Amino acid sequence: MSNSTLERPAPKEVCARAERLPTWKRALDLCVILLALPVAAPLLLLIALTIKVVSRGPIFFRQPRVGYLGRPFVCFKFRTMLDGASPAVHQDYFKQLMESDEPMTKMDSKGDPRLIPLGSLLRATGLDELPQLLNVIRGEMTLVGPRPCTPFEYGHYQDWQKQRFQTFPGMTGLWQVSGKNRTTFKEMIRLDISYAERKSFLLDVGIILKTVPVILVQLKDVLQRMKRLRGDS
Repeated sequence: MSNSTLERPAPKEVCARAERLPTWKRALDLCVILLALPVAAPLLLLIALTIKVVSRGPIFFRQPRVGYLGRPFVCFKFRTMLDGASPAVHQDYFKQLMESDEPMTKMDSKGDPRLIPLGSLLRATGLDELPQLLNVIRGEMTLVGPRPCTPFEYGHYQDWQKQRFQTFPGMTGLWQVSGKNRTTFKEMIRLDISYAERKSFLLDVGIILKTVPVILVQLKDVLQRMKRLRGDS
């Protein structure tokens, strides 16, 4: 898909219906960020220092993503792969998941030589996505919503699947607390569309509260896997 296709503005009538985040959503985002800042700020600093120590290259990774109404923006993440690692392997793997009914298991679980030390831990727990708080503050993302996809993935979406872009992308969402890597790509899309159609203040609060135990379970699974790998070596 060409850049001109990706950057084509949404129809005026669609933009007129929902140009900005709902007031309640924006207020919830900013309140949660302010409340979490005493914990998030030291954690961001610790992760940044760790990446700097264990791997050469930039601390942050900037990647073009597709968000609300198919609009492109630059998404921020902590770098978890070797500097200059090719995205081709991941693109092929994700395209396979999009076309199959297999669970969306991360490549990390099968071993990915492109990852830096502790990269798998950061990715499995979602801590590599903490810099996206900047995207939320800038109004490009929200705390709760569908994950923003890459332009490569967007180019392989079917028309009905693009309904998930009728709401702003988020750091966590209904899919993340409903099985995530145990679901198929089509199940993820249906969950995202369901959220877009019925998003509300109470639903967002519930998803935010469910995200914490989900992260803890993912952290436990990763630590157990690392322990088994050390035992086998």
